[in-house]
Amino acid sequence: MDAVNNFMTAVNAVLWHDIVLILLLGTGVVFTFWSGFSQYRALTHGSQILRGKYDDPDDPGAINHFQALSAALSATVGLGNIGGVALAVALGGPGAVFWMWVVGFFGMSIKLTEVTLSMLYRNTEDPDNPHGGPMWVAKKAMALVKPKWAGLGKFLGGVFCVTLLVSTITGGNMFQAWNVGVITEEYFQVPSVATGIVLAVLVGMVIIGGIKRIGAVAGRLVPTMVTLYILSALYVLFVHIGTIPEMLKLIVVSAFSPAEATGAFIGGTVGTAFLFGMKRALFSNEAGQGSSPIAHSAAKTDEPVREGLVAGLEPFIDTIVVCTMTALVILSTGVWNRAAEVEYEISPAVVPVDLNLWSVEDSALPQKGDGQWAEGENVYMVLSAHQNSRSGNTFHQLDGVVARFPTGGFYVDWNNFESSEKPRIRDGGIYYSYEGATLTAKAFDTVTPGLGKWLVTMAAWLFAISTMISWSYYGEQGIVYLFGDKAVLPYKITYCLLIIVATMGFITTNRELDNLTGIGTGVMLFANIPILWFFGYQAMRAYKEYIGRLTSGRMEAGHKAPSIEDLISGRDVAK
Repeated sequence: MDAVNNFMTAVNAVLWHDIVLILLLGTGVVFTFWSGFSQYRALTHGSQILRGKYDDPDDPGAINHFQALSAALSATVGLGNIGGVALAVALGGPGAVFWMWVVGFFGMSIKLTEVTLSMLYRNTEDPDNPHGGPMWVAKKAMALVKPKWAGLGKFLGGVFCVTLLVSTITGGNMFQAWNVGVITEEYFQVPSVATGIVLAVLVGMVIIGGIKRIGAVAGRLVPTMVTLYILSALYVLFVHIGTIPEMLKLIVVSAFSPAEATGAFIGGTVGTAFLFGMKRALFSNEAGQGSSPIAHSAAKTDEPVREGLVAGLEPFIDTIVVCTMTALVILSTGVWNRAAEVEYEISPAVVPVDLNLWSVEDSALPQKGDGQWAEGENVYMVLSAHQNSRSGNTFHQLDGVVARFPTGGFYVDWNNFESSEKPRIRDGGIYYSYEGATLTAKAFDTVTPGLGKWLVTMAAWLFAISTMISWSYYGEQGIVYLFGDKAVLPYKITYCLLIIVATMGFITTNRELDNLTGIGTGVMLFANIPILWFFGYQAMRAYKEYIGRLTSGRMEAGHKAPSIEDLISGRDVAK
């Protein structure tokens, strides 16, 4: 497994090089200024569109604007908001949250641009079942710009679909299932694979009905789960209200200066905060990936920019609102830099395993204050060795698994550690490895014992199901583009089986999880951003023409806003 992790780390180093992140952030900056800060229009006019005032059942499409946004949000507001933010803070420190805000703000203009572009080139041969996304932009736009480039456009669309399927399998599916399996087993001792089987059945029941069923389920599920989660987070923040100003200051300061090691947090450089903040925000809101345009392309509208404005709300809701709630809960409760679970009175010895390879001897674990250890629990300790580029100091995390001596008692089976110098144990402290969503759950538990157990477990289930059903549709559209409708059923079966595979124990630590999702997100950026840059001017031209009609009074809402029930159910556009 170490070899696989090392390979994935090397791939991520290329996909997430600092230059790539700067180019992506620069893309958002360019489209923000080019559009005249379209974020404002998304928050104002986009909200009116979302309310249904412009819905028209005679327009091409399958679902209304609200359902399209809900379907897209169900893919973005997921475990990235619970587990992903926890990963960002645990690995990058408080400063990562600041860069999440930056990505969220500029991501609004990227979303508007890529969705508008996909709406301009969506395939509406079947008006009730349209197809859209960067693959169709590449295929149709290339052919229009230069007919002799039609083959190249079709090929680029195929490349995007391949990267789409990679991201579907990793971040959109396996990441979600793994997190739910971990947190359910942590709190309820239900085997992770059993969780995977249940998830596979539930997801399968929804995705078999296509985008209309996904839109209907998402339209009810997303508002409910987001409201529930935000209210619970506000409760925790109210309890810690006095620490909020300090936490906000810490977020900003840590974004521009190294975060010191404290307790479970081994430290983080400015670059690390930037890296993990960018990666987690992008994984969460998917700006620049080109995935959500696929869901928005199913919306009923004859105005491409109109759906683009609705899409601009996604990063605001997902990152600036929901992710911030999670981050403040984790920071204000102190679980990110918590104290050690136990400490050795006499630290065990560091022993050589091979050339430049070290480990820690098997030594009986100290007794816990709140009960017995359990076999299979993931823990870690902090070593001091060579300079760590991520932490900005000499501290490193050494992972291990609790095991039982044949004669009784518990010890930790420590992983190997590679270093050219002999490492030293920092303080003998043993920390629980609260991975992903489990760390967020522990934060809620510190305020009201059991709150994290029930709230975050329930939210994890709802968020994961909603994310997986939308990502299944994204992958399905990639399959349709590559192989046609005949391959959809085998794809859906495979998709559900992968949910089970993800919960069978192959993924165990933050490092594996971050590597897996990083590859899935990164490959899509490499495919979609060039398409966005090459044809983005068309989206900007359409946007300015639309806003010109809006501000001159030539465009008004077609009718009063429908009832909330009609909006959620989609009856306002039903024929």
